[in-house]
Amino acid sequence: MPAARRLLAAATLLLVLAGCATVPKDPAARAYYQQTNDPLEPTNRVFYVVNDALDTVLMRPFALAYHYGTPQFFQDRVHNVLANLDTPVVLANDMLEGNPRRAGDTLMRGLINTTIGLVGIFDVASGVGYPAHAADFGITLGVWGMPAGPYLYLPVLGPSSPRDVLGFGGDYALSPFTWFGKGYAMQDFGYARMGLTAVDTRARFLSDLDKIKAQALDPYATLRSLYRQHRESQIRDARHDAPASVPAWYPQPAK
Repeated sequence: MPAARRLLAAATLLLVLAGCATVPKDPAARAYYQQTNDPLEPTNRVFYVVNDALDTVLMRPFALAYHYGTPQFFQDRVHNVLANLDTPVVLANDMLEGNPRRAGDTLMRGLINTTIGLVGIFDVASGVGYPAHAADFGITLGVWGMPAGPYLYLPVLGPSSPRDVLGFGGDYALSPFTWFGKGYAMQDFGYARMGLTAVDTRARFLSDLDKIKAQALDPYATLRSLYRQHRESQIRDARHDAPASVPAWYPQPAK
């Protein structure tokens, strides 16, 4: 909880600074400023350099060792368990988005994978017609019509926006692990989950990030564009994925 509070405090400070950013007077510079919606670009780029350095000396070596040092079967099982632990948050956001069919999918995924799938080790639900989908409070806010706001590149967290900063806090509050279970065992579980999630996510993007760094003229701008496109795609999917249909208590047909 203290770490999450510090990250949110840092993000809030960046938002305040963004509100104080000076709009360029030069027409060309002003057009670029408005198009990128990145008023804190100099500060964001500093954080990008810092994060990239930490990634180079820490996260990427860990991800490489994990990717090449463990069988793909093991990596898939770890990913499945981590995804299953997110089920309560995904379900809560499906309901907040007013999407009963997605909520039905998520509920069935949680029940099937937690029982038959042995606490999520095996993704049985996808095989019987209950596909996974992305849902977090940042997406929920987007579905509700909240604009993303200016681009932010946060320490540790990386690409973000004011909407996703609020979403990060919302997901933290929605997670049952935030409120239930105390003591050193739960604390160690939280740190282990956070570390595994970081390594699992970084390992899954090894090739993509290497290509961006090697081929993009401006990796920072490329990541900014890709991040925004990805988030808007997730919001469109949540908004248009049959929100008025009944809950999916039955397998969905293959798309």
